[in-house]
Amino acid sequence: MSRLKRSDRPYDIVLFGATSFAGALTARYLAEHGPDDLRWAIAGRNEDRLRALRDRLPEGTEVGVLTADVRDPDSLRALAGHARVVATTVGPYLTYGEELVAACADAGTDYLDLSGEPEFVDLMYVRHDARARETGARLVHACGFDSVPYDLGAWFTVRQLPEGVPLTVDGFVTADAMFSGGTFASALNQMARGRQMAAAARDRSRHEPRLVGRRAAAPTGTPRYAPEVGAWALPLPTIDAQIVRRSAKALERYGPDFRYRHYAAVRRLPVAVGGVAAVGALFAAAQVPPARRWLSGRVRPGDGPGPEKRAKSWFSVRFVGEGGGRRVFTEVKGGDPGYDETAKMFAESALSLAFDDLPETSGQVTTAVAMGDALIERLRRAGITFRVAATR
Repeated sequence: MSRLKRSDRPYDIVLFGATSFAGALTARYLAEHGPDDLRWAIAGRNEDRLRALRDRLPEGTEVGVLTADVRDPDSLRALAGHARVVATTVGPYLTYGEELVAACADAGTDYLDLSGEPEFVDLMYVRHDARARETGARLVHACGFDSVPYDLGAWFTVRQLPEGVPLTVDGFVTADAMFSGGTFASALNQMARGRQMAAAARDRSRHEPRLVGRRAAAPTGTPRYAPEVGAWALPLPTIDAQIVRRSAKALERYGPDFRYRHYAAVRRLPVAVGGVAAVGALFAAAQVPPARRWLSGRVRPGDGPGPEKRAKSWFSVRFVGEGGGRRVFTEVKGGDPGYDETAKMFAESALSLAFDDLPETSGQVTTAVAMGDALIERLRRAGITFRVAATR
């Protein structure tokens, strides 16, 4: 659990950005599913909106209200000093996130976010990993649909395979859901920053310790028909494969030579071709500032679907793992990935850091490295499926 004793800080968890769409769902989840003795607070820059959110939570919820602003570093340092764990939904993180990471690294406070922004995650490693290791803070990015199902799903799959042998895992994602305005804004921002993103990745590689005696790779695959899942497999250029690779570098259980590939699975070829064309058009538009601004205005951060739409949404990630003469098929699946399940993953990640008996880690770590099996069990109890579908 958190190295900080409960008596060291007034709150176990502080949820920053609680009045955002994802933040409000996370607050409700904590109110409904947190332990009875959970000491927590909601935080943001607008006290009136925070108090209105508190009034909408289930009757009897005891939650503090803290004000802080991303433009006021002193307020963020005060926030970090009040909590054992800070969980933030305030993005795009490249624009609004660094000061809180720095504050948590300095204070020895565990930090979580929902960032799927590779540039941000790489910059935070270079700038704040060393300080977090000194203070014992765990900095855990991508604690929602990016990238919990893939990171923990790959770890779950590896655990079904022999030890000490080369392993390969392929992940195939299918989903029927809407994603948040904040997620869309972050994706557009990253598409427009290809040069900066590549520079941040190179800088990170210069600072990371080299892996000795083992290999871990996450190559970008090529579009193909995947008979193992009966679908067309389209490579996904998201942060998820990078997160899986970092877990594999950190944990010897992934074997001496590990490879992960990450795909969207599409049943029909015309849909697959259309999807590739749509992503290409979106990428091209993101390079033109007026077009990017127009697209950003179509779905604003904070926008999201209603309960009925979310209730019909779902996701499934099927994994195919091989090694040591064994082949295993596993699956991680759940409901609405963009909102309800993301709030569940995010809240349970915070609760795991605050209360579970976890491995000794610090600095920038992944969910598999920091929480691993403990978080899988939490998510299973919360209704997200982790299962072995078949072995050969």
